[in-house]
Amino acid sequence: MEELLEEKFGHRSFRTGQKEIIQTILKKQDTIAMLPTGTGKSLCYQYPSYVNNDRVLIISPLLSLMQDQVDQIKLRGEKRAVAINSFLSFNEKKYVIKHLESYRFIFLSPEMLTSDEVLQKLKKVGVGLLVIDEAHCISQWGPDFRPDYLKLSTLKEALNHPCTLALTATATEEIRQDIALKLNMKDCKEWIFSVNRPNIALEVVKCSSVKEKEDKLLADITVYQSPGIVFFSSKKKAEELQSKANVKGIRSAVYHGDIETDQRILIQQQFITGQLDWIFATNAFGMGINKENIRTVVHFHMPSSIENFLQEIGRAGRDGIEARSILLYSGYDETIPLQLAEFEKPDYHQIESFYSMFRKGNSSELIQQQLMLSDTQLKVLTYYAEQKSRHSWVKEVDTLLENRFNHKKKKIMDMKSYIDTKICRRQSLLGFFDETLSVNQQQCCDICGLKDIDATGEKEDRIEYHWKEKLNRLLIGTSDGS
Repeated sequence: MEELLEEKFGHRSFRTGQKEIIQTILKKQDTIAMLPTGTGKSLCYQYPSYVNNDRVLIISPLLSLMQDQVDQIKLRGEKRAVAINSFLSFNEKKYVIKHLESYRFIFLSPEMLTSDEVLQKLKKVGVGLLVIDEAHCISQWGPDFRPDYLKLSTLKEALNHPCTLALTATATEEIRQDIALKLNMKDCKEWIFSVNRPNIALEVVKCSSVKEKEDKLLADITVYQSPGIVFFSSKKKAEELQSKANVKGIRSAVYHGDIETDQRILIQQQFITGQLDWIFATNAFGMGINKENIRTVVHFHMPSSIENFLQEIGRAGRDGIEARSILLYSGYDETIPLQLAEFEKPDYHQIESFYSMFRKGNSSELIQQQLMLSDTQLKVLTYYAEQKSRHSWVKEVDTLLENRFNHKKKKIMDMKSYIDTKICRRQSLLGFFDETLSVNQQQCCDICGLKDIDATGEKEDRIEYHWKEKLNRLLIGTSDGS
């Protein structure tokens, strides 16, 4: 196996988990694999193709992620890789579909599976391995629930039940069970490896106000080691602070869903090639970039879940060298993700009106416009309407969505618990996945103690954050009189 690994991929040894997962797939056994971001999940589906000579279909949630994977495959000399998405022109898409049998690795977004032309061609050419990347998106309890992913069990059946690999970096046992159920993966093998990324130091900086948080980011970004990413929940705030950073001479760009596709591709390539040092981004950038030497990930806004947080900090330190996660927090930051979660749930009247209009055959565009539904709300309601139709539908769906909203609230408060923890942050994170920290690390977290890393990579000792806090309390007293 190692000889083929070196011949095709230029590596002399497998990383943790890769060999076990590959061996299971070679036995044609359905597999759920949880490996930390940056540990080489893509090898787990590329390698078997050269042993079994199988065509591989990869379902991936982000266009930029798909394109990045295709580029990486082509860089190592494999030309038979393609992504069928909106990046292709109409004529290019027609050509690819017509010559689909020429490709070894085919990437598709789940939305593309609604194309009967694509589905029929896939059935004709055959698929030996079906891969679901970022598989937590398939679960209604996952942080990135996408109803289009729920159609994958139908795809699997249409393709005559090929061996299936579900890949994720962050999935609790509850979500993994849901993945297996939704994909009809009976007697599947699970390979679950630690979510810990030991080379990423963890830090939370508490600020008294949003203004202090902004000032700290703009003051420290010249000190933080680059390249780096700053994540925001707000497009407007990302643009505002990137503009201020630009004035300070920081080579940076802003990246979010409203930026034109061509511009996003350009920004991504400039970042990868070192023409930009910092990206000010919404979480759309979290899963969509493969740059090995990212040194710092900053969260300006609080992530909506531990899973999202791990996905995003997982962009850092993929080369195995020390990196850092810094989360900036000011009081009541949790209200932003809580409000977003509440906004995502349609109210009872919207659900009732949607069902009435849907049954009358009104178009999705008209329903969305009249009921003022977001894209996500429309997709979720349409999914449930297509699955069941009975007298109690409105009440049942309202209950389902209320349960999901409550589940999201719990995940947000889990994230708040990480921010407020008094124990090792790494152990706190691992605890959400029922893991324990087995080895102490020199560069662990601000509670255990860190060394500063400046923009040139030099380190200097500092007073640990938690000791400084304790010293302040001793000097000025605390409100509870302790």
